[in-house]
Amino acid sequence: MPKEIIPYKDNNATKKEQVADMFNNISHSYDFLNHFMSLGIDIIWRKKAIGELKKDRPARILDVATGTGDFAFEAIKMLKPEKVTGVDISEGMLKVARQKIESRGLADIFEVKLGDSEKLLFEDNTFDAITVAYGVRNFENLEKGLEDMLRVLRPGGRVVILEFSKPKVFPVKQLYNFYFNSVTPTIGRIFSKDNSAYKYLPESVAAFPDGKAFVAMMEKIGYRQTKYRPLTFGISSIYTGIK
Repeated sequence: MPKEIIPYKDNNATKKEQVADMFNNISHSYDFLNHFMSLGIDIIWRKKAIGELKKDRPARILDVATGTGDFAFEAIKMLKPEKVTGVDISEGMLKVARQKIESRGLADIFEVKLGDSEKLLFEDNTFDAITVAYGVRNFENLEKGLEDMLRVLRPGGRVVILEFSKPKVFPVKQLYNFYFNSVTPTIGRIFSKDNSAYKYLPESVAAFPDGKAFVAMMEKIGYRQTKYRPLTFGISSIYTGIK
């Protein structure tokens, strides 16, 4: 069995607890670092991922691992849903999300809740669509998280997952590995003051079963019409499936 990738190697807490602590620690600088380190391309990736739901016009959306809410805000802007619910295990990240919801006057449409992505506190068949941006690789039990998302998705509803993947083409692969393993931890350490968080990022991406392997996992759990779409030379990928 592969060794579990965790943010803090000398800590006995579970991965779930460590991920919550890590995001609490970096919540104040998370948005800035996301845009800075991706050169702003993450904004384009989010738009493309939300675009997968345009034809469905979902009224009720669940944004899993919502963080500071950027994926949900994009969904609200592009899809005009009736209600978006965001769930995250980091109170620090949700605090930032609530400030953004308040400042944008979206409290009647978007609400966020502290919660475990692998034990969603919602009834079966509740949501028309589920979105996740850069969250599934942080799950303690990936299959369990995907199963619970499928449970709360209504029949015919679509899941859209945006996640980092591993480029395979020369020289993108080599440049990506250098940037992710050398530059990213250094920038992250300077701005976030958390030495471990941005070392964990490349480690968690390297360990994630991306591409066909992740699609196979989705199909095994019960998602139908699954597909994946690499973005920007395979640095990120969009995964979709239907219940």
